[in-house]
Amino acid sequence: MAVTFWTLAALVVYVYVGYPLLLFVVGRVFSRPVLRKDIEPRVTLVISAFNEEEVIAEKIRNSLKLDYPRESLQVLVVSDASEDKTDAIVQSFAQDGVELLRMEERGGKTLGLNAAIQRARGDIVVFSDANAMYGTRVLRTLARNFADPSIGAVVGESTYSDPEVESERTEGLYWTYETWIKRLESRIGSVVGGDGAIYCIRRELYTPMKADALSDFVNPLQIVRGGHRCLYEPAARSSERAAHDFHREFRRKVRIVNRAWRALMGLRGLLNPLRHGFFSIELISHKLLRWLVPLLLLGVFATNLLLLGQSPIYVVTLIAQVAFYLLALLGHSMRTRPQMPAFVSVPYYFCLVNIASALGIVDAYRGRTYATWSTARAQSQ
Repeated sequence: MAVTFWTLAALVVYVYVGYPLLLFVVGRVFSRPVLRKDIEPRVTLVISAFNEEEVIAEKIRNSLKLDYPRESLQVLVVSDASEDKTDAIVQSFAQDGVELLRMEERGGKTLGLNAAIQRARGDIVVFSDANAMYGTRVLRTLARNFADPSIGAVVGESTYSDPEVESERTEGLYWTYETWIKRLESRIGSVVGGDGAIYCIRRELYTPMKADALSDFVNPLQIVRGGHRCLYEPAARSSERAAHDFHREFRRKVRIVNRAWRALMGLRGLLNPLRHGFFSIELISHKLLRWLVPLLLLGVFATNLLLLGQSPIYVVTLIAQVAFYLLALLGHSMRTRPQMPAFVSVPYYFCLVNIASALGIVDAYRGRTYATWSTARAQSQ
């Protein structure tokens, strides 16, 4: 029983601490350089939108101000059968060359992207969300990586604008940790998945996906499986607002894990290190084990209870766990406050994320799928 307890505890520590350290060490010994040159390939910027009347005009103006030759840039907005003024706003920019692709029936973002690829004229396709605002040189910064023929996809860096509430601040801290891992993964080979706000691919490498596929996770994995690298480019920056409260962030993560889990099961051949080398280790560590942390935590707690009479150390470890979860419960009770101390918000967010992972996986095996949903902005109206 003691072996089980310490093995499960070690796995949890490995997921959050050991894996980044492994990446750091491996990156010091083995790193793959990238050939970067200033190039100007034809680019299609695909903006996914559903009921985005509040932000779509700002997004289009942001796109038209990007430092890239207009004759080499196609701006294409995919409206997933929007019911508000989104389509009319997009059409008002027609004289600027902005194109609208309206989906007559709502089918979700992924089906919209499948359709957008058919309309795309660029050699490089950049995928973006309506609320993601780009830095002026983003397209040039992304494009320069494709001077290297081994690069099939490039993921930019999503950032969050000045946080106003605790959920935004905590999500920002989590995202800082995630981007650090992406930097380490990219140095070795490929990152595990993309970012729907800012990632791009070679158009010929796009493979149509099912409606419920998590496009920014599945598409980069398909490209890596095909033998190309998926690179992280921290200099290509996008800014957006985080979910406005913990509840919306929780529901978002349930949907993401649900779709990503089913996607990974469909691409489980990538989990074989004998075929895909260190990338499989990345995928297992960064995704599979991360999503299984709730099960590991339950195992740690249960075995700890069974070991209480064997050594004082198990009394200490149980007290530590109970204290951590009590802080999380305190955070839950304070979740509507604009601020809470980090020693409360971090345990709460940690538990929130892991409960969301567990529910997402359970939903996947119950047959529940998520192809469409409203944005946090629409939900708040």
